[in-house]
Amino acid sequence: MNKNKKTSNLVKYKYGLKKGIPIGLGYLSVSITFGMMAVRGGLNPFIALLISMTNLTSAGQFAGINLIFNTASYLEIALTIFIINIRYMLMSLSLSQKMYDKIPLFKRLIISFGVTDETFTLASLEEGELSAEFMLGLITLPYLGWALGTFIGAITTKILPYSLQDSLGIALYSMFIALIIPQVKKSKPIFLVVIIAIIFSCLFKYLPLLNKISSGFVVIIVSLIASAIGAYFFPIKEDL
Repeated sequence: MNKNKKTSNLVKYKYGLKKGIPIGLGYLSVSITFGMMAVRGGLNPFIALLISMTNLTSAGQFAGINLIFNTASYLEIALTIFIINIRYMLMSLSLSQKMYDKIPLFKRLIISFGVTDETFTLASLEEGELSAEFMLGLITLPYLGWALGTFIGAITTKILPYSLQDSLGIALYSMFIALIIPQVKKSKPIFLVVIIAIIFSCLFKYLPLLNKISSGFVVIIVSLIASAIGAYFFPIKEDL
């Protein structure tokens, strides 16, 4: 690899790293709550840290420890986590269409590990093809923030009051809203797709029978409906 290419890759990595700063800070605060919940439920602080270092699934982890604390069966835990996290398959499939073709498999595996709702949102809004260096930079700080926050929460559980511990749980939703609002304000198609997603989410929340569907399947169904409508009415014109 020549010097210019190394420099170019470093620039792309730093750019991704910079983009990931807000997500990393957001994950830091959210994962503090996870660490606290895990230790309050009886897990060792280092087990809580190990869970976060081998997972990056936010809602999946919260659901998982709740099932563990309620002595759910292995099958129930596996199915629930699979349903909650299956949306990452759709996200990874979507991002794969924007990435360079010649990215090695081992780099794709690392990148896929770091695909979350927030990193997917930022990556999908980038113009042009996505490089492995950019994606690796993008997921670095979110991963470190998630692990560090879990450890901080786990070791400070007995210090912070319960009211403060519980209030930190809303940080994840606030962060995601902060990421999507600027794009909604700039793009009418994105605004309409978000509105469609909100409408269908409400239907699945409040209508009889539909509200019996699990949250994991609801996310998948609503995502498919909103994205399909958006793709039909607002197709991206390819340059010939």
